[in-house]
Amino acid sequence: MPNTEMSLNSMPTVKQLIPKLESGAKTVTKLPHGGFLFLEHDVPSLLIYRKKENDSGTDRLIRAGASYLVVGTASFQYYKTFIEDLTTLMSNNFGSFILLEIFTGSTGSEKFKVRGPSHKLPVSLQVLKDELLKIKSRQYNVNLDVCVEQTKMRQIVSEKPLLEISHIKQRGATLIGLEVPPVFRDDQGHMYPLYFRDFQEQFIKAIQRAVFEFIRVQTTSNLTNYHALGKRSIHEEVFKIDKQLTEIENSYQFLLLVAPVNIQALRQQFFDSHFKKLDRYHYRLLPVDPDILKRKLYNLRIDEIDDPALSFLFDEKRAEIDQELTMLKERDTKNFFYSSIRLYNGLDKALITEAELILQNIPENHEEGQRAVIDTSEFGDLAKQEFDYFKEQDPHFNSKIHIRDDVNIMMVSKGELYLPSDYTMSKNDAKALIQHEIGTHALTYYNGTQQPLTQMASGLANYDALQEGIAVLSEYLSGGLSGNRLRILAGRVVAGAALINGAEFHEMFFKLYSQYDFTKERAFNITSRMFQGGGFLKDIIYLEGLVRLRNFLKKGGELVPLLSGKFALHHIDLIQDLRDRGLVLPPKITPRYLNNEDFNLKIDKLKKGLPISKMI
Repeated sequence: MPNTEMSLNSMPTVKQLIPKLESGAKTVTKLPHGGFLFLEHDVPSLLIYRKKENDSGTDRLIRAGASYLVVGTASFQYYKTFIEDLTTLMSNNFGSFILLEIFTGSTGSEKFKVRGPSHKLPVSLQVLKDELLKIKSRQYNVNLDVCVEQTKMRQIVSEKPLLEISHIKQRGATLIGLEVPPVFRDDQGHMYPLYFRDFQEQFIKAIQRAVFEFIRVQTTSNLTNYHALGKRSIHEEVFKIDKQLTEIENSYQFLLLVAPVNIQALRQQFFDSHFKKLDRYHYRLLPVDPDILKRKLYNLRIDEIDDPALSFLFDEKRAEIDQELTMLKERDTKNFFYSSIRLYNGLDKALITEAELILQNIPENHEEGQRAVIDTSEFGDLAKQEFDYFKEQDPHFNSKIHIRDDVNIMMVSKGELYLPSDYTMSKNDAKALIQHEIGTHALTYYNGTQQPLTQMASGLANYDALQEGIAVLSEYLSGGLSGNRLRILAGRVVAGAALINGAEFHEMFFKLYSQYDFTKERAFNITSRMFQGGGFLKDIIYLEGLVRLRNFLKKGGELVPLLSGKFALHHIDLIQDLRDRGLVLPPKITPRYLNNEDFNLKIDKLKKGLPISKMI
């Protein structure tokens, strides 16, 4: 007995570990017998799990929460006292405190059992029930159900209570027991990894929403939404995986590698032969082995990330990189085209209709090319002025301009501008393209590099459509979006539809040149881009992104937060979650057009439903 007492006395107490609660601080520490505490000081809630053998997955459910306690396998009295002292500390600071003990039910059970004071917390427990019922189940041949039990026994019947109800009341706290059906593993205890990922994400969201209702009403906490109850501190292993994903993607330049290096010669041949001859596309040698990169890609332990938001984003990005690496192996084959359809999610009829209306309602201005033009060198000078504007906002901004003979399109890659050596444009087009390439692509790349996650610079999966939507919108907001420019975007969609329907190069060219009255130069440019790699649908996303962005703004969305990095519109909720947890920061630099006198007027027009064809 004396040895036991000495052992207990030598174990760390709450007072020793947390002498004072500090806003924004956290306590992360190992505890005796395999226990562990992760406590955000400004979060008045705690998830509790008693460590057990042969209970795979249950401990990972709580690790997605902001604050959690894993109770060790021995020294029950120590943990009982520890929890009581922690409850007293948190209740005194916030006026109240909520604890949820999580444990699994028997094998074969498909019912959540919520044990708590339902008569005192009707809203919180109803929210918990409703959210738990939203967990995907039927498509996995699982029929989840939820029951709420008003009982003083919050733990498993065979276990001793960690907190007595009378002690909880004295401390102004609340304890809820939540029995979880172990549907995420088989009868032998082996996990179903894909289902577990979905289950965990929706489970923790249900907990967060219910707990937030309690915190909002019962405590003095200033937390503003349930996202703040998610994991804020990210394990360094997660940041390591983030960097490894970025390193793999940065080891190749996808757009450069699928772009032909002989496009100028092909254009000259095509025009000199009166649109009859066209040699094969030639491509750069691959600087990487796609198979080796794929091996590295799938060695990343993304499945072990317990933060649902980051797990989803990383898994989605891995799938996209995998698809791009496959396409690099498939260059100049029909399979490249099929993979392109998958990568850019095909082409819907509504977008084709939008494109055809633009082409019908906006005539081609054939005199535009006869106006005063500027060359690549002059455009490079304008780009440098824009880079200097960014440098005024942040002295650390740095980017370069590359003028090259082996580039067929103007583009930004890794924040740097690449220009074809023979490129010319009107001054109005130059104004638009500066904001498109520099004011959007270079800007969001730099803002992404200032984020905790490197993926915000290289781009989360499917970020392209929103990026191009913002880029085209910037042309409108800077006063440089012309009718011909909008026709080009529409022409790309029509060309994409023709490609999907099996059109050959000459057929697509003449469709654009004769039927839609594009100049031969523009018709060739649209067509040649559509056939690079073996059939490349990327160009459809410019108009698609603009339409989606306009609809987003119409629903009350804001533009500036979209400039903090490279992500997709379907990531908005996840980005908000990460922003609330301090994992996404506001944009470091902003584009010039935000200061234009007519900026708010133009945005208001869009929010009121301005047709795309009226944006010129």
